[in-house]
Amino acid sequence: MRRTPALAALGLAALLAAPLPAHAAAEHHSTSTDTVLGSKAPYEPEQNPRTYQQAPAGFAPVFTENVSRHGSRSATDSEDGDLILALLKKADGEGQLTAKGRELGPKVQALLDAMSTVGYGNLSARGKQEMHDTAVRLAKRLPGLFQQIAKDKESIDVVSSGQGRAVDSGNQFVTGLTDTDPALKPLIGATRTDKDLLYFHKAAGGAAYRDYIDNDERLASTLKSITDQPATDRAARRVLKKLFKDDFVDALAKDDRVAAAEAVYNLYAIAPAMVQESPGGKGWGMERYISLKDAAWFGYLGDAEDFYEKGPGFADSDITYKMADVLLDDLFKQVEAKRDGTSDLGAELRFTHAEEIIPLAALMGLPGSTQGVTTEQPYTYATNAWRGANVAPLGANIQWDVFRKGDTYLVRMLYNEKETAFKAGCRPISKGSKFYDLNELERCFGRTTS
Repeated sequence: MRRTPALAALGLAALLAAPLPAHAAAEHHSTSTDTVLGSKAPYEPEQNPRTYQQAPAGFAPVFTENVSRHGSRSATDSEDGDLILALLKKADGEGQLTAKGRELGPKVQALLDAMSTVGYGNLSARGKQEMHDTAVRLAKRLPGLFQQIAKDKESIDVVSSGQGRAVDSGNQFVTGLTDTDPALKPLIGATRTDKDLLYFHKAAGGAAYRDYIDNDERLASTLKSITDQPATDRAARRVLKKLFKDDFVDALAKDDRVAAAEAVYNLYAIAPAMVQESPGGKGWGMERYISLKDAAWFGYLGDAEDFYEKGPGFADSDITYKMADVLLDDLFKQVEAKRDGTSDLGAELRFTHAEEIIPLAALMGLPGSTQGVTTEQPYTYATNAWRGANVAPLGANIQWDVFRKGDTYLVRMLYNEKETAFKAGCRPISKGSKFYDLNELERCFGRTTS
């Protein structure tokens, strides 16, 4: 969520104005079902591979491709921890800390130290494992394909946004593949960078989008109305009163209370991604300092921002996801090149960010990303299925597996490793099947004139 003004009385630098999604849930809660985690949810595959449908008789895998968000990471900076430590120090000097407040400082410092060691914004140990394991499951899902790739010496192309955590995610993914089949190693070149494709929100193709984020009055007023609900200050007070005595909390300005509570929440949100760096790998215990109820409220605020700024957004506009067409086009181009005999690739592997996965999901009409809202009826959990934890958890991925029989090519889509139907209007090869004829997908997505 957008960070509110910093606590001026503490002399802290102004909090960044750029959007920073912030979502939380207790570290022990299921990342597959607990939507409180939002888009900070660590990755879990959503289907047992033993339950995947078999390709129709005679069809063999000939190509696979993905678009993956980077894995779990540390926070992008120390600002939340610095704010809380400064506030705790001030309250301590005034005798205004609770017992939990006295506990929190050392934990925050230890978490900051761990994130500094990893490198702010870099993959955590959990993130590296997520990428490695996703690749291993890919190789096990399509053993015949990778054996054929090795036999025919086809290439595997790896491309990223160029950002460190995306590059590292690609490298960890490659390691997972080559650990499974060392014969693939000489077929995989160095990870290349394509910002227009995988960082489009910051590239030339995202100019209109950035103008929308910076200047659209409807967006700004809608997000402000959602955040400024009385429930936000009530939640902030509850969070802070776990740490500080009532007089100290009451003396803070409303915006400062919200800023401080958000900082606690952001640390709580990042803790699951950093679990392997915690003492004994047992977690940071941050759930002691924010209730699930209050985490759920701040999680909703974070989801609302992601929904309006990256997802389906307003029903009368496609500004948040139109720019993802470059990525959808590349998914099709790679399969079409395989069909047309103009590609020697066996796999195309892409590594990117939530700012690309969320718009792509909306553009493709993936589950949970089909419903925009009106100004009069804003986004709420009660009226909209969109949840950051389902749409784009850390390590989220969209994969297309391609199968061939003669001149016929079939495509199966996995979304976070769950077999997923293409959007409404696309017809599978038979009722209930997750396999689609490539010609039908081209028709359905408007890539043919017929």
